[in-house]
Amino acid sequence: MRLTPAHLDMATAALRAVLPLEHPADSILRHFFRENPMLGANDRAFIAESIFGILRHRFFLECVAGTMPRPLLLAYLAKFQGMNLRELVPLVSEAEAKWLSGIKAATPNSEPLAIQAELPEWLVEKLGSFMPDADILALGRSLQQPASLDLRVNTLLANRDEVLALLSKDGIECNTTPYSPIGIRLTGKPAINRHELFLTGKVEVQDEGSQLLGYLLAPRRSDMVVDFCAGAGGKTLMLGALMRSQGRIYAFDISEKRLNNLKPRLKRSGLSNLYPQRIANENDIKVKRLTGKIDRALVDAPCSGLGTLRRNPDLKWRQSPRSIEELKRKQAAILSSAANLLKPGGRLIYATCSFLPEENQEIVERFLASHSRFNVLNCAELLTQQKISLDTGVYLQLSPGSHGTDGFFAAAVELAKKEAA
Repeated sequence: MRLTPAHLDMATAALRAVLPLEHPADSILRHFFRENPMLGANDRAFIAESIFGILRHRFFLECVAGTMPRPLLLAYLAKFQGMNLRELVPLVSEAEAKWLSGIKAATPNSEPLAIQAELPEWLVEKLGSFMPDADILALGRSLQQPASLDLRVNTLLANRDEVLALLSKDGIECNTTPYSPIGIRLTGKPAINRHELFLTGKVEVQDEGSQLLGYLLAPRRSDMVVDFCAGAGGKTLMLGALMRSQGRIYAFDISEKRLNNLKPRLKRSGLSNLYPQRIANENDIKVKRLTGKIDRALVDAPCSGLGTLRRNPDLKWRQSPRSIEELKRKQAAILSSAANLLKPGGRLIYATCSFLPEENQEIVERFLASHSRFNVLNCAELLTQQKISLDTGVYLQLSPGSHGTDGFFAAAVELAKKEAA
């Protein structure tokens, strides 16, 4: 695409709308595109990629360019998109061209750790309590890279080899994911939501890390299963396929809107064992009536989402120490409520997309200390049972730098089959 002054003007306007970050960046952008229907697919792609790129590198960009939208955009294009001055000079003023020549030479290496890592100071401080500076910097840099586009094959309707062949035939470059046996990683960002495989329910977009949670839960065909925080149902649909559309899965969520987003996905999937239900909170009567009846429960808990900064860089400004304290209370309450549903011998997976121990290990360990009939299971061993070779210890802890996934955490616990003597 050849860049024009109009592209810069529209991207600047979009950035001005996004930067207060009063709402998620992707929802603000969707609204902006609805308000500007004349924009073509290439225009929208340029605007979206520029804005998310700016958010990934905003701490450094504000050091060299200030806080105004247009200088931020120009500095991003020059520094991180590799546009040379010859390309930019026809699009900018003489003063901007002179200023941009200095931006090219700027480097974050002399800046404080928070700016180099592109993480807020409060988060660097939290990470510093359990991680050396070099690891914080490596984590921060891995989160500055755009996320890959991963697919999950719906094994009820297709197999991975068949899907790989069809994608390759259509010129879509793809490979198997390294860990999930039903995952496919695409090169680039093709419009997969318009592809026949997607429209017929044979594939769903789902990060490989999220797919591994289904293998940790490992539901059997006749099981009663609860997905406690189902959202739009990506993991629920995977569980249904693993169960070959047998047994019964309750997809609980407090958001009617998120559950409505599940409906077209459920229709495409071919599943008949999934029952979406809106609940008011973790103590809803719909939850309590299942006490002691559930074989498998998945708690993908509300969390800071910091493990998804590759996809959602705006969370750096939309989360805070205070919001994490509130989330920790919710996480503990939801885990305790979901645990009450299990039959003896039942398994629960507690998961977040966070790398903070206070949302992860500490929540689980406090739960275990107050629920003596529960034992922790070794996640590496559970994955080995599923023929997946991935050992991060007793708990699953994934990171973009080491595993190419979002920063997922998971713990597996089991209710003892009978009271200890």
